[in-house]
Amino acid sequence: MKSITESDSHYNDLEQMSMKDILKNINNEDKTVPMAIENAITQIESLADIIVEKMQHGGRLFYIGAGTSGRLGIVDASECPPTFGVPQGMVIGIIAGGDSAIRKAVEFAEDDENQAWKDLLEHNISNKDVLVGIAASGRTPYVIGGVKVARENGIVTGCVVCNPGSILAKDVDYPVEVVVGPEFLTGSTRMKAGTAQKLVLNMLTTSAMIKLGKVKGNKMVDMQLSNLKLVDRGVRMIMEAIPVQYDEAKILLEKNGSVRSAVEAFKRN
Repeated sequence: MKSITESDSHYNDLEQMSMKDILKNINNEDKTVPMAIENAITQIESLADIIVEKMQHGGRLFYIGAGTSGRLGIVDASECPPTFGVPQGMVIGIIAGGDSAIRKAVEFAEDDENQAWKDLLEHNISNKDVLVGIAASGRTPYVIGGVKVARENGIVTGCVVCNPGSILAKDVDYPVEVVVGPEFLTGSTRMKAGTAQKLVLNMLTTSAMIKLGKVKGNKMVDMQLSNLKLVDRGVRMIMEAIPVQYDEAKILLEKNGSVRSAVEAFKRN
């Protein structure tokens, strides 16, 4: 039986459409993604809660995936340190085929069901951690093999998939099933499915970091000051929090290294 992510598009003769119609129809399909995520909020909540619980006790979050799914995990993991000031390695993204697969597809890498566990062992994964498998189809051997062995070793597992009742969802403790339906371009799961996965990963790490105290009010008070834009943003955040002018706020930020530390230092004096 053909999976939903591989089902025929609701649109035909795409090459005969005007550019405007192509874009409008893609956008119309994309509008359905947030509703699909809304239907999965309870599942997302359960997975986010266990991620927080494990991280509160020193655990890490691992993502594994192939192709687009693997790249999305790496993107989300790589953005956590600059956004929230957490250490490199607190969130780790692993892609089938290794780092070279981030830029260029590695043929058949996703078909090796034994490789993911080997890749995870290089990071000393343990039962303190959480492993989330990302696969639009829910049947990628690399991902399924990884979560199966992880679960056998007492590691909490979750997944983000876009087909209902998938093999992967049945093999994890906390499945997240975001059923977005057929793609505008049949089978091109980098589109709606990829968008859904990206949004869910954003939700998981952002909600976890908020609960871990990495956000104050609605501000990224622990963000890394890695460029001039972020320095300026940090200065203005300090000015909102305490009664100082721009130059004094910038001095405080440069001296203390983060918005949180700068505000706390000012309040101590």
